Amino acid sequence: MIKLFTLFAFILVSIAGLKCSKQNAMAAAAPAGQGGSMARFTIAGNYLYTVDNEKLKVFSIADPANPILKKSIDAGFEIETIYPFKDKLFLGSTSVIHIFSIDDPENPQKLSTAISPTVMRRCDPVVAKDNVAFATLRTNGPCGGMESKLVAFDITDITAPVQRVSWPVSEPYGLGYADSVLYVCDRYQGLMIFNIKDPFDPGIINSIPGDWYFDVIPYYNTLICWVSDGVVLYDISNPAIPQFIAKIT
Repeated sequence: MIKLFTLFAFILVSIAGLKCSKQNAMAAAAPAGQGGSMARFTIAGNYLYTVDNEKLKVFSIADPANPILKKSIDAGFEIETIYPFKDKLFLGSTSVIHIFSIDDPENPQKLSTAISPTVMRRCDPVVAKDNVAFATLRTNGPCGGMESKLVAFDITDITAPVQRVSWPVSEPYGLGYADSVLYVCDRYQGLMIFNIKDPFDPGIINSIPGDWYFDVIPYYNTLICWVSDGVVLYDISNPAIPQFIAKIT
């Protein structure tokens, strides 16, 4: 498992570097490193952000060979994941989702927390798109609780996110989206594929059973999936119908 996680992490870092290079070449502002929803680090512009159990740490990577710790912030308790969206960071914990602004990259400011009123303790990877944040609330084992769900928070007012809808799932892990399609990893149902044209009224349109999926990275027309015994690649030129490319074990 450690070997597979290392491979997936290597792919995350490689993708982040490729994306930053391409965006810098096009003079794009503040490029974000592309990572999975269960990642514990992310890149935005010239900064690397990492999370541990309680801290959000900010590193300058203006000189990539010599990262410099700029700030360490008390972010909460049992922080598990970090996801960048525009000038925001979404931190998933076992109790809430913390939302930070990185408008000032070296000094992240907490804006709000998103709380599910129906699941009080769970593991919650999160991704954001437009005015919605999707999270998987897994309540098995060390995550506690009795019910697992996929939920959507309305973040139109980023200072006051509100859970709008939820759907029961078996044992969800990471998630990601491409255009109007949301991919949800589930231990028992495989890769679940939702239509999110209306993000607050999604419907499942496809699924890929078999592997135990942990996390996904939609990157251009490729879906990179971390599964129990390796990494699986899919062509998502048509996001709703992933086509198998290869498996790395």
